[in-house]
Amino acid sequence: MATHKTRMLIIGSGPAGLSAAIYGARAMMEPIVVQGLQPGGQLTITTDVENYPGFKDVIQGPWLMQEMQAQAEHVGTRMMWDTIVDVDLSGPTFRATGDSGDVYEGDTLVIATGAQAKWLGVPGEQELGGKGVSACATCDGFFYRGKKVAVIGGGNTAVEEALYLTNHSDDVTLIHRRDELRSEKILQERLFANPKIKVLWNKTVEQFAGDPLAGGLTHLVLKDTVTGETSDFAADGAFVAIGHAPSTELFKGKLPMDAGGYLIVEPGTPKTEIPGVFACGDVMDHTYRQAVTAAGTGCMAALDAERYLSGLSIDLSGHAKEAEAAE
Repeated sequence: MATHKTRMLIIGSGPAGLSAAIYGARAMMEPIVVQGLQPGGQLTITTDVENYPGFKDVIQGPWLMQEMQAQAEHVGTRMMWDTIVDVDLSGPTFRATGDSGDVYEGDTLVIATGAQAKWLGVPGEQELGGKGVSACATCDGFFYRGKKVAVIGGGNTAVEEALYLTNHSDDVTLIHRRDELRSEKILQERLFANPKIKVLWNKTVEQFAGDPLAGGLTHLVLKDTVTGETSDFAADGAFVAIGHAPSTELFKGKLPMDAGGYLIVEPGTPKTEIPGVFACGDVMDHTYRQAVTAAGTGCMAALDAERYLSGLSIDLSGHAKEAEAAE
């Protein structure tokens, strides 16, 4: 077991964590990134990425994260293969304990643990992931231009995804297990007023069917929650939109969270209620959840961490001068 010390400790290695690392390393903070259970974050399970700025051709999610990591390491970031199992935020040095038994100490802490899309857990969902089944219409909707798509869910996320998909498809079906939606009324009004969207009530998805190696998704097997009857629903794409779960278990009781479990930050900043502790990316953002916005807040966290440390240095030097004068 070893203790690793740094001026900036980063938990999480998606676009938010690695962007924070790049900025932190360039500010000579010698950051440590503890990669966690999913090194590279959600982009490592995303195939085609078309909306990250700077690339005119389609790029692969895993490749983008490899490049971000290589850049972070090139400017002086230390990457650690470990999963944090406990944190002590009492300060002034913030401590995190890894599954390996190693201890990580940071003068500042950047939380970039991300979020995970909630899945249905039905047959075919994993096998057809990226091959017709997705959890992000904003990411993948473009690939279904002019095709028949389905959205599964009944809350704000599902309605927003269905409305967004009408930019690409004239045949969008929302599938909901109940007979009324849980989303905000204004969103429901927009949904029902849109001629491109149909709603299937009282239906659950029992299976996603198709061949992952040849063409991908072909149809969904649905079950009627009232009659129990099953039926096939043909679709080229299906978007599971039952929400996201932020990875904040570590911080329960230690940092304020909203009802959805997202870390609460000072509006417009990545600052948590504890000075020196910052949250960036999907762990604090339930609205946008894009790689580019995560990277942006990672940058903000690093800049604020640098300012926080500079403030500490000024205080310390000020005390030192006062002590000298007293002598």
